[in-house]
Order: sequence, then C-alpha cells, then structure tokens
Amino acid sequence: MSRTAAKILLSAEETEELNRWLKSGKTEQRKVERAKIVLRCAEGKTTHQIARELGTRPSRVSKWRKRFAKLRVPGLEDEQRSGRRVINDESVERRILDQLAKAPPQGFARWNGRLVAEALGDVSDDAVLRVMRKHDLHLDRRQRVLVQTLEKTGALP
Repeated sequence: MSRTAAKILLSAEETEELNRWLKSGKTEQRKVERAKIVLRCAEGKTTHQIARELGTRPSRVSKWRKRFAKLRVPGLEDEQRSGRRVINDESVERRILDQLAKAPPQGFARWNGRLVAEALGDVSDDAVLRVMRKHDLHLDRRQRVLVQTLEKTGALP
C-alpha cells in the first residue's frame, strides 16, 4: 500500500514567487526545477507524473514536496553544508588591518604579507593576503590609497 503524498496548497504570494523563479533568466536551474515540482504538486499531480514530466527521479520530487509542505518557500533553498571550518575570523581580520595601519618595521619602506604575518606571530602570510584581497588592498600602491581603504574599513580613526 502506498503512502499519500503531502497536499500542497499555495498562497497567491507563493505562486507569484515560484513563477518569478521560472521566468527569471538568472535563477539557478536547481531552484527552477524545485519551483516546477511544487507548482505541479499544487495542480494535484502525482509524484510519478511529475517525475516523468521533468525527467527526474520520484524520490527527488518527493523530497521537495515534503520540504515545501514543512518549510514552505524557504525550504526550497539549499541547506547549510558542512565544510572547512573558518580558521581566521573577523577578529584576525581586524588585527591584520590594524597592523597595516601602523608604520612598517625599521628598515622597510612598506608592509608586505610576510612582514605582517611575522609581526602578528600567529597568522599566516596566506591569511594576510586573503584579507588584503578581500578589501582590495594593494601595498605596492601609494600610501594615500592604502590609508583611504583602511579608513573605509574602520581600521583607522
């Protein structure tokens, strides 16, 4: 005996949003497929009919039907995935920017990634370069540009 699928009733706002996903040329294709699944579920079609129409597996249709029934439109977004943990957080970024705001060590005209990493001690030069890239900092440019960038990020008063 088969189980009955979750009934999907859409509000006007939900229907409008899902149709907007379908019509937009910039929506990710996986979200378009999920929107198609939910809209067809709302029409009363079975899981197997939808799977045949969209050329996908019934288990995929069932998954998105259940997720939508439970969480509505936000349930169609991808869940957080595990991944590499963040090693350098905002406090490390702030320390790097603060260090760049200081004068370079004696004998050096300007900072570079290695010098900043050595001055901080527990930060790699790659981490320094990632922060600099994030804030579009270029240490080989004139000091005025660097100061303006540091002021925008709040590293300078």
